[in-house]
Amino acid sequence: MKTQQPIHIIGGGLAGSEAAWQIAEAGIPVTLHEMRPVRTTEAHKTAGLAELVCSNSFRSDDADYNAVGLLHAEMRRAGSLILAQADAHRVPAGSALAVDRESFSAAVEKHLSEHPRIEIAREEVAGLPPEDWQSVIIATGPLTSPALSEDVRRLTGEDSLAFFDAIAPIVHRESINMDVAWFQSRYDKGAEVEGGGADYINCPMDKTQYEAFIHALRTSEKTDFKEWEKNTPYFEGCLPIEVMAERGVETLAHGPMKPVGLRDPRTGQRSHAVVQLRQDNTLGTLFNMVGFQTKLKHGAQAALFRMIPGLENAEFARLGGIHRNTFINSPKLLDGTLRLKVQPRLRFAGQITGCEGYVESAAVGLMAGRFAAAECLGLPLTLPPPTTAMGAILGHITGGADATTFQPMNVNFGLFPDLDVRDPKGRPIKGRDRKKYLSQRALADIDTWLGLAKVAAE
Repeated sequence: MKTQQPIHIIGGGLAGSEAAWQIAEAGIPVTLHEMRPVRTTEAHKTAGLAELVCSNSFRSDDADYNAVGLLHAEMRRAGSLILAQADAHRVPAGSALAVDRESFSAAVEKHLSEHPRIEIAREEVAGLPPEDWQSVIIATGPLTSPALSEDVRRLTGEDSLAFFDAIAPIVHRESINMDVAWFQSRYDKGAEVEGGGADYINCPMDKTQYEAFIHALRTSEKTDFKEWEKNTPYFEGCLPIEVMAERGVETLAHGPMKPVGLRDPRTGQRSHAVVQLRQDNTLGTLFNMVGFQTKLKHGAQAALFRMIPGLENAEFARLGGIHRNTFINSPKLLDGTLRLKVQPRLRFAGQITGCEGYVESAAVGLMAGRFAAAECLGLPLTLPPPTTAMGAILGHITGGADATTFQPMNVNFGLFPDLDVRDPKGRPIKGRDRKKYLSQRALADIDTWLGLAKVAAE
């Protein structure tokens, strides 16, 4: 063992919380630094660790055919605190894994604060950490404090990239008109909730209603950007609805408002467009407007969304918002174990590395924690195979992506090495069936990797 000095983690979001857990479970002391509530951010509402900001969904939990569901499965195998508490605090969401935000965050914080090897320090680390911190994980997320961001920029000589990430509104369930709306998951896929309905509330629009809505959306008052925020690109996977609407009248009807797999039970017909709402808390009293990220002003939002059939009298627990995200050019700046090349005592984890999504953020935190722990214990730094979901996202952000065009990325099967599988007639297996083979290979390989890590530790 090289040292028993604590490993310092800056940032108590999903990545930092997961990294702290992995390190402490490896037997090494951790100091987890979280600046909230000493210094707040534009997006966070609480001081809780692992607070979920823009959605309560960890997306698909299908490990056979969906890359993020596969990532869930790998993280469960690796003893992930984030996935364990997501499972413990899940709410109905069809085949997706969604959680009660408040109880999830509280449970993560409870487990971390009660761990004998974890100290939580409520303070801002203003700038680069002190030189005597021998091992540091920077997991400050997309809302890194200005002082630290500036020091990282100076250290690396790289300007941080940035994009806007918008937050979807949340509606009180009792204010939704269920004489118009109905419960159903697309294609009736997913578990049924008590009472016989499916997991999403659907608000239908005919063509006339939809076109009136798009016109109002395009002409509604938007949030003004500060001078330093102008010309910042959006992440394509989280575009505000008004940005999508500018790309064409039917863009939303083919995006978050697509009606496929849904039929109004009263008419048996498919609507021109459908707004879906997903349960946001365990009690089922709050529902999140799926895909309705927006930068409209709050007054404009309330008026616009009450044009949606079923939401005529909607009461909002939270309206949409917008904040600026920052991330580093990881393919250029980080090595394969997430260390900063110009100062290897510093590792980066989570969304600041350019991974996109809650699950991916936590997964990168998990890997950073394991790498830091292995290094501290003098063990080999074995990387998860590139055939696994964790290995695929790690490989992408640490060199698989083109550094000159690097943008945030969700995990997807396009990041995995190819697999030549054929049917009995010798024809290549493609599409959905191929995904299952990729998943089976990944789970076998992640088990081997975790087993090797365990043997090395022993």
